[in-house]
Amino acid sequence: MKKVLRPICYFLYYLIAKHLPESHSIFSLGISGKIRTLLTRGIIDSCGKSVDIEKNAKFSPHIKIGHHSGLGINSLIQENVEIGNYVMMGPNVSIYTKNHKTSLEKPMIFQGFEEAKKVIIKDDVWIGSNVIILPGVTIESGAIIGAGSVVTKDIPANSLAVGNPCKVIRQINQTKKL
Repeated sequence: MKKVLRPICYFLYYLIAKHLPESHSIFSLGISGKIRTLLTRGIIDSCGKSVDIEKNAKFSPHIKIGHHSGLGINSLIQENVEIGNYVMMGPNVSIYTKNHKTSLEKPMIFQGFEEAKKVIIKDDVWIGSNVIILPGVTIESGAIIGAGSVVTKDIPANSLAVGNPCKVIRQINQTKKL
């Protein structure tokens, strides 16, 4: 069934749904996000409940999104990404899993791509706006990634990390209640 449904949902999402107003806009009438989420369920490998897909989000079909998580406005998510539960994502977040090959043997334009390296974002993570996450990174539960950061290495649990390259600046030690 997914083989038949996926191309239809993909077509409708990219033709219409990704251009609908932002989920919390007064022009959305409360349905823009619901339409995007419904079509996303038919496209991606796994989609939890109460997921929010924002305007102009672009993503590979080969991703997983947990419960109560979302893709921010203008986000770009490549293949082989796992997003846990309760993950907030600001606008313009890019998650890359592939990089260009580099060697001196031929021009870069003809070298192609390296194999995709999985990106894992665990539960209860907040990713600020304009964050770039590079291939092979794991962001552990409870982490906060500051706006404009470039995440090149794994981020430990319950930490606040910022910058380019992204570095942990402090641990978050408060008890969380869901």
